[in-house]
Amino acid sequence: MRVATWNINSLKARLDRVLAWLDAAGADVVCLQELKCATADVPADAFAAAGYETAAWGTGRWNGVAILSRVGLTDIREGLTGQPQFGGETEPRAIAATCGPVRVQSLYIPNGRDTADPHFPYKLAFLQALAADAAKDAAAGVPFAAMGDYNICPTDDDLWDIDAWTGTTHVTADERDALAAVQAAGLADVYPRALKYDRPFTFWDYRNLDFPKNRGMRIDLALANPAFKDAVTDAYVDRNERKGKGASDHAPLVVDLDL
Repeated sequence: MRVATWNINSLKARLDRVLAWLDAAGADVVCLQELKCATADVPADAFAAAGYETAAWGTGRWNGVAILSRVGLTDIREGLTGQPQFGGETEPRAIAATCGPVRVQSLYIPNGRDTADPHFPYKLAFLQALAADAAKDAAAGVPFAAMGDYNICPTDDDLWDIDAWTGTTHVTADERDALAAVQAAGLADVYPRALKYDRPFTFWDYRNLDFPKNRGMRIDLALANPAFKDAVTDAYVDRNERKGKGASDHAPLVVDLDL
């Protein structure tokens, strides 16, 4: 079984690339983030023609999450128990579903923006809610993974140059502690093997030739319970999908399972 997560940075802008990737990659379940479209505008018919059922939640703003599955899609749940609001709204940043023998959660963790910005405590509160929420699915007895764009580098080795990021979001002790609390709920990092380069980054900024220079970050993660992680046979970043015109600034993280 093949499960993947991918921040596509606008479904409308990248639908053709997503459909082509689905056909080429052979993924059974795909978690998508940063749809940037409302639920009603998600092209479920196009995904159905490709063999996938769709569960999506979006408002058309800078967020939105979805799960695509060709092995079944049941027990769909939007949001987190106790999810904090931002600006008086509950943002569409989490959706979970059971897909055949596995349960997955597609996550788009708040960016945080800056440590002095109100978005930063919102990010920490969101992660706190996730830790409590994920503990239930992690202990449910079925293979489970909370997958998506966490907007956190777990360690200094997960970005191209820690000196260039010290004091900024994505690498602070507060964020890493919050991520560790999510893992302490019963989830472990499914670390992808490096293919072309020594570190499997998942994100490269559009600016400053960051992708050609491989100035990237590993911020897209698959955190799995033991039943899921013990079944993993391979994990890798499909770096080729970051190449070419119209690419997202993230690449898909792909996980293969023997179930």
